[in-house]
Amino acid sequence: MDVFDKLKILTDAAKYDVACTSSGTDRKASSGGIGSAVSCGICHSFAADGRCISLLKVLMTNSCVYDCKYCVNRRSNDTPRAAFTPRELAELTINFYRRNYIEGLFLSSGVLKNPDYTCEQMIEAIRILREEYHFSGYIHAKAIPGADSALIERLGLLVDRMSVNIELPSQKSLQTLAPDKSKHSILAPMGFIQDRMQENRTDLVKYRHAPKFVPAGQSTQMIVGATPETDFQILNLAEGLYKKYRLKRVFFSAYIPVVENALLPSKESKPPLLREHRLYQADWLLRFYGFRANEILDSDHQSFNPYIDPKCNWALNHMEFFPIEVNRASYEELLRVPGIGVRSAQRIIVARRTGPLHFDGLKKLGVVLKRAQYFITCCGKIADGLKITQDVALRSLMSETALGTLRQNLPDTVPEQLSFFTNPNPTKEDLQKCLTGQI
Repeated sequence: MDVFDKLKILTDAAKYDVACTSSGTDRKASSGGIGSAVSCGICHSFAADGRCISLLKVLMTNSCVYDCKYCVNRRSNDTPRAAFTPRELAELTINFYRRNYIEGLFLSSGVLKNPDYTCEQMIEAIRILREEYHFSGYIHAKAIPGADSALIERLGLLVDRMSVNIELPSQKSLQTLAPDKSKHSILAPMGFIQDRMQENRTDLVKYRHAPKFVPAGQSTQMIVGATPETDFQILNLAEGLYKKYRLKRVFFSAYIPVVENALLPSKESKPPLLREHRLYQADWLLRFYGFRANEILDSDHQSFNPYIDPKCNWALNHMEFFPIEVNRASYEELLRVPGIGVRSAQRIIVARRTGPLHFDGLKKLGVVLKRAQYFITCCGKIADGLKITQDVALRSLMSETALGTLRQNLPDTVPEQLSFFTNPNPTKEDLQKCLTGQI
């Protein structure tokens, strides 16, 4: 099998891995080297066959000794198999870089023979890139659970970011669908990476030229919708991972039915993309807005509202905190207002030092008033002609598609197409908020 045929198989097999959206580290090429990693400098565009145009997203091999029931690469699945040699993968990567096809590498793998052997193959491929081709570009590698810690350390010294996929949200689901894996085999390398990163930060204080270990941090990914765990359980798990392992990101991957199994959703069922989207919105609230998981959801409400985002849902359920006065509210209070994001809250804090703010001024600062107006006052006054009630605010915050669905009295259905905007003609404000991720 030639390299091109291997590339087609192994890029397609890698399409279910979620790639990081930016490098998260700054590193320039050494004298005589090529490539560079610039913080937040890599954006992605995905091809139909799963290729990532800015990062070469590929598996070392799709052969696997494990038989995870949800995985297309499991050993019992009848699928074409291929494996790169370390030299083939290194040369392919560097040639793609020289042609300006890619900016870096995202490398994962099935488990060939055993975790140690697979990890050794990945290390050798990346070593060739770093030491022989002097490639200083961004490399993200998936750690292989079960591999020796010495191999994990060697891999971490070669790459920018590492990730260990937690796969499923609970030990029970893992035992049911991935009996060859265990919670310990996944969390142990995650904990080792975190400890080693902490040691490395101390080394860098003492020794300026100490080698960096995973400078862009670590992340993880879990599958959503293959098992019965609720949004509340998943969000609490994500919060725990952030606190214990200091992860950069927890990625959520809506389960795409690719195999028939009595323990999995049928192949005719649709991927829970709206649920995935709500989890990402809630994850943003955890990381940047000061929310806790048990505030966003609780034991009595364990699923997200399909019609409005988690921040709006929280605000509508806690109207006793509103409206707040923007000229006196703290930064933390401002972040709780729908339509006020991190940047606009910072701008409000700075702008009100020079004088009182009014609704016109808030719009210039980037506040989305069509949402925020139901939760704020300016100089003690609400927006002209506005009647603030929970019902009015709810109808305003919901999209037209969602309202149409409710009018048809179909509570169990969700819109076919998720829209970022509440109307078919988004404003410039809408577009800016969409791009920055502020909610």
